[in-house]
Amino acid sequence: EELGLLAKTAGLNPVARITCKRKAPDAALFIGSGKADEIRMLAQMHGAKEVLFDQALSPAQQRNLERHMEMPVNDRTLLILEIFAQRARSHEGKLQVELARLQYVSTRLVRRWTHLERQMGGIGGRGGPGEKQIELDRRMIAESIKRTKDKLQKVKKQRQTQRRQRERRDVFNISLVGYTNAGKSTLFNLLTRSGVHVANQLFATLDTTSRKVYMVDANPIVLSDTVGFIKHLPTTLIEAFGATLEEAAQADLLLHVVDISSSNRDAQMAQVNTVLAEIGALKVPQIVVLNQIDKLDMAPEISRDEYGIINRISLSAVTGAGLDLLKLALFEHQQLIKRQSTEESAYA
Repeated sequence: EELGLLAKTAGLNPVARITCKRKAPDAALFIGSGKADEIRMLAQMHGAKEVLFDQALSPAQQRNLERHMEMPVNDRTLLILEIFAQRARSHEGKLQVELARLQYVSTRLVRRWTHLERQMGGIGGRGGPGEKQIELDRRMIAESIKRTKDKLQKVKKQRQTQRRQRERRDVFNISLVGYTNAGKSTLFNLLTRSGVHVANQLFATLDTTSRKVYMVDANPIVLSDTVGFIKHLPTTLIEAFGATLEEAAQADLLLHVVDISSSNRDAQMAQVNTVLAEIGALKVPQIVVLNQIDKLDMAPEISRDEYGIINRISLSAVTGAGLDLLKLALFEHQQLIKRQSTEESAYA
């Protein structure tokens, strides 16, 4: 179902779905040859122009499947990369997507195209003496990856400078994290009175946005809306979005937004925490925000941990129900961190 939603988000029209179980993936086709024949006949019957796999395929498996089915075959990784490429708006976002795409393509060069024959050397030739086209392609991609990484490193330094400035001004930094389409941007707009793009679709927001939260009797608060997570988020994307995801790792508090109406919310929460662990953000204090209670006709409520600290809130970012409880939680956490900082200074 999620793969179908991803396909629609990328502008494709899913016409059929098929599942299968195997003890282990087939080295050549990922699935067995009989299942590959079944998929090819199903695609022909529905007039499909492409086959999508929910798992990551190796370059050899992708090439073999395309030859077997006689049509393009792509995997979940490429589909997510395509969506990110369509949605990236800022210079930083485009650089991050380009880096992830280059890293993905660099693994797909092995005998994938027919033009990978040995090139002629000599003066004015594109390659060195006897250099293969595949070697030339690899070198060009490697150079592009290096240039893009250098540009992203500059962006990272700019973010670090901005972060140091906020720390000097004693700003309380909060990052919104959560599974894609959980309602982070809607909550962001509610808290900051902003007009960030909101849509009922996967990855509506890619570019990190930071705004002030206005609260009475509270120190300045900056809220950052980050990219949504998803199951099997490509490793190349996690690496490429390092500068963006670092906002979460360096935050004073994380608001983990969860769609309470989703039947897969526990698995989605686990997936988000897995990514947070990868970027070193699990140590950051976290409040679980159970969003979209309006879909279940629930009343807003809070729960506290054994120390009396608010650690879970149910609310609706659409109706605003429970917003006062969230602001109370933010104020309490801010005061707690301020006391801890004062105690550490006195101890030092």
